[in-house]
Amino acid sequence: MSILITAASAAKAYQIKGTMGAADVILGDYEALPEVMVNAGKMIRLPNPKNAAYIHEMLALCLDKNITELYPLRNIEMDLLKEAQLLFDEYGININYIADGL
Repeated sequence: MSILITAASAAKAYQIKGTMGAADVILGDYEALPEVMVNAGKMIRLPNPKNAAYIHEMLALCLDKNITELYPLRNIEMDLLKEAQLLFDEYGININYIADGL
């Protein structure tokens, strides 16, 4: 069981990760990420919320990576995921809106 925090290129993601102790936390972003971090498995590329299939792509990613908690940090992600809250709930994926969006 893993936790996904979006906006990996923002300091806020690291602040939230720091509060989680030894939990299995994955940082991801749809914006540009350092290739070395992606190749090392420290970060993952996320679906772009501007794609029409964003919700389905994000759900598939969460299921593939065994993610049970999701912390979206960008406003566009939050808005779309709020609309699909029930779908994620059905798969046991808890979406946490703990921060003001970026």
